[in-house]
Amino acid sequence: MKVIESVSEMQAISDQLRQNGKRIGLVPTMGYLHDGHIRLIEEARLHCDFLVVSIFVNPVQFAPNEDFDKYPRDFEHDRSLLIGQSVDCVFYPQIDVMYPEQQKTYVITEDLGNKLCGISRPTHFQGVTTVVAKLFNIIKPHVAVFGQKDGQQALILKKMVKDLNFDIMMTIVPTVRESDGLAMSSRNKYLSDTERQAAPEIYRSLTAAKEMIDKGICDRVKIANLIEERLKSIPQFRIDYIAIVNTETLEPVDTVSEKTMIAVAVFCGKTRLIDNIMIGQN
Repeated sequence: MKVIESVSEMQAISDQLRQNGKRIGLVPTMGYLHDGHIRLIEEARLHCDFLVVSIFVNPVQFAPNEDFDKYPRDFEHDRSLLIGQSVDCVFYPQIDVMYPEQQKTYVITEDLGNKLCGISRPTHFQGVTTVVAKLFNIIKPHVAVFGQKDGQQALILKKMVKDLNFDIMMTIVPTVRESDGLAMSSRNKYLSDTERQAAPEIYRSLTAAKEMIDKGICDRVKIANLIEERLKSIPQFRIDYIAIVNTETLEPVDTVSEKTMIAVAVFCGKTRLIDNIMIGQN
């Protein structure tokens, strides 16, 4: 497994692979890998001949008051984990390699990036789309794999690929969870023991909403009230948002249908956790 830190070297490898008719897969990550990432890697492996995992904590998607400096990093752990996963290459650039000059060009998805997480993190998604577009141009994948846990991000990146005519197959893998239902996330490391015990209630509130829908109660207000009541009952929680939206536009829906995402963002102590369920899809 090669570790590549240079943009030009990564591009040269990708060019040669494409000339040889090889299919390239990409799993973009910010490192501190866990079983959720491994599931993405397993899915990508099914669709490619040469698999690249990128590890880059992208400063452009963090606001000044967010957790860029303390975001968990452990490259040696990540590399040892990837060696056993049939990964062919790790693209591991430093910040001055990805952003050698002040960034003045960004990819912006209008409307989609201003909703849900974009309300409290207004510059986040332009940072995500920009770095992913850069990774696409550097690694030149035929297929890229992302997780449904970041549901808004997945939708925005699919829209970017479509609108900008990237010749890339986008694959979205269902959220991978701990045994108690908590969505796997590198930020779970921040949780205290008490917060970690409380955190699974986020998913339990979503499953309770799904049970309500299965019983035929599809009114958005009633479903949102149920989720809010459950989340507010947990002393460690502070709700950022509860959203019941169309899966393509992220616009609120009055009645839940098969094209609905129920998404929440909750501060558990100081740690912001997100989760979602797709109605009719998982």
